[in-house]
Amino acid sequence: FDSGRAWKHLRHQVGLGPRPAGSPELAKLAGYLRARLPRGHFESVPGHPGLRNVVGRIPGSKPAVVLAAHYDTKALPGFVGANDGASGTAAVLEISRALRKLNRPKGAPEIRFVFFDGEEATDDSRPFEETGLRGSKAYAERHAEEVRALVLLDFIAEKGAMRIPREAGSDARIWRRLRAAAKRVGSAEAFPPGVAGEVTDDHTPFARRGIPAVDLIDFTFPCWHKTCDDMSAVSERSLDLSGEAVLELLRTWR
Repeated sequence: FDSGRAWKHLRHQVGLGPRPAGSPELAKLAGYLRARLPRGHFESVPGHPGLRNVVGRIPGSKPAVVLAAHYDTKALPGFVGANDGASGTAAVLEISRALRKLNRPKGAPEIRFVFFDGEEATDDSRPFEETGLRGSKAYAERHAEEVRALVLLDFIAEKGAMRIPREAGSDARIWRRLRAAAKRVGSAEAFPPGVAGEVTDDHTPFARRGIPAVDLIDFTFPCWHKTCDDMSAVSERSLDLSGEAVLELLRTWR
């Protein structure tokens, strides 16, 4: 995992400015992501004209393991989502590059890389799932039978002593494997023992279909949906700690 490359991807996204679903800025980012994914392509989000997930894959045994993040930002004036959107997207992109160059175990699963559009809700007066999670709900509905597990990266680059406990809705078995992977690569400090509260996120549509899923999210992040979620709120070191652990998890997945 090249943290310098991932950091450049994060900075590029923030440099585009706010990137809400359906915006010209998000369309530019979608093209940037597709060009850098293995076998990259777009998938439309039914019922939501103009929204599209960005998808790539590395061949392997089926069903597939999905590594995902959302690439849109909340539609708030001046909100650039350095941690909430850009960090997970940057890590997924770098992990996809690294995995293409690595030898994986015989029988290793197909790995899909998915950037979900429309994660952020459009109407905060209604339940989040009604107007949010648009890309992940569509992907889960279309591809559930092809997926064995999902690893979601959300808030993974908070500046300072980043700590990501297991989110209560995340699969305990995969989380144990993630913590073991983190220990092997020197990232154990970022994944302490213990469980935090359950969060509704892009892993939720998969978990509800019985697909084991985990969400890497430190929901104590103080700049959630605030304009302070900019480059001053994130660090390359935190991005490296999380990215190295997830790369090791996927590299050794059998």
